[in-house]
Amino acid sequence: MTSTTSKLPVTKFKNCRILVNHKIIREDLWVRDGKIINPEKLFYSEKGHADKEVDCGNCIISPGYIDTQINGGFGVDFSSDAHKVKDGLLLVARNILSHGVTSYCPTVITSTPETYKEIIPEIKKQEGGPHGASVLGIHLEGPFISEEKKGAHPIDLIKTYEDNGFKEVMDTYSTLENVAIITLAPEFGNADVVIEELTRKGVVVSLGHSEANLEEAEEAVQHGARFITHLFNAMGPFHHRDPGIVGLLTSDNIPSDQEIFYGMIADGIHTNPAALRIAHRSHPDGMVLVTDAMAAMGLPSGRHQLGSVAVDVVHRRASVAGTTTLSGSIATMDDCVRHFKEATRCTTEQALEAATLHPAQMLRITDRKGTLEYDTDADFIFLDDDLSVSYTYIAGELVWDNSKDKIEVVQRSEDEEEIEYARDV
Repeated sequence: MTSTTSKLPVTKFKNCRILVNHKIIREDLWVRDGKIINPEKLFYSEKGHADKEVDCGNCIISPGYIDTQINGGFGVDFSSDAHKVKDGLLLVARNILSHGVTSYCPTVITSTPETYKEIIPEIKKQEGGPHGASVLGIHLEGPFISEEKKGAHPIDLIKTYEDNGFKEVMDTYSTLENVAIITLAPEFGNADVVIEELTRKGVVVSLGHSEANLEEAEEAVQHGARFITHLFNAMGPFHHRDPGIVGLLTSDNIPSDQEIFYGMIADGIHTNPAALRIAHRSHPDGMVLVTDAMAAMGLPSGRHQLGSVAVDVVHRRASVAGTTTLSGSIATMDDCVRHFKEATRCTTEQALEAATLHPAQMLRITDRKGTLEYDTDADFIFLDDDLSVSYTYIAGELVWDNSKDKIEVVQRSEDEEEIEYARDV
């Protein structure tokens, strides 16, 4: 450790219970220069001490939540209004701090090549702070998906890479810069080539919106796929003779060095509690909670947009206008964590790790995010025993306070005039 670093102020968070090594233990948390530090090195090597102490009131300190699938919120839709994406990202990034989210992957659904060309360069990876949660990279959900399992995606924009392989992918997206995850259906020809090339370029390939059978799904994993987009939703149903993509949770044809993760929308609407329990008990270490939230999150019920698709929100259920087809959610991550814990009767540690450690493992960023290990980013949240969020910290600095901060919302009227206002959390 350099002498410059050793002179920086140290903050000690005391009277708390911290989540570390899969357990919640009573221990202090020490932070310096935006990182979690080892107090033994501070005491014995540097002869240092805490410059500031924070009494945490016996709260639980968890790593900040990571949402790897969020389409927007508070009136913002990441799949439209390219010229407004930067402002929209800031608004969402700031507001989701109140949900305990310190890092996220803005998600863009099936769109035109022109839209991708405009929007992808605007969504840059960015470290979080008082301005909002960190942007870990874009999640591109589509357009290489099954028409039969399109969900709310516009069918006229769906494509296949069967003829031109990876060239078709690049012709569609133009660039993979700042792209973290791509959801695709693996049952098309050239899937092996496309998945291998995306994986080689550092993109996490997720299987979803697909009718793939188990053999096709296993082959995709063998070529590098490692995630499943919103398990059970928008995929072939489980069948005892061919469990489809769901069968990956217990497959014995997965490479020994490959781990499968799967997203689940634990909002009480997308997935029955029994299905949550089945998935979690089958493969607890792969569970990744996602919100799949859309622009209507944080807004009243009514008509909203998801990309080019009109969506109606009634009683917390978001559906394609005029149909019963689910189209994203209006769930918040802290609600999902609480519902998941209640529905599965899992431990508090398991509920928290499904929104912290597991998404970080899936993205291969545990050296920075998703844990409270030494030398990782000091992104964490204060929780009470009911798992309600009281405070959110990024890089060791308080960025959201339940007793003070407000949430901003952008609503669009029929003439698209923007109205901004703030309300209590």
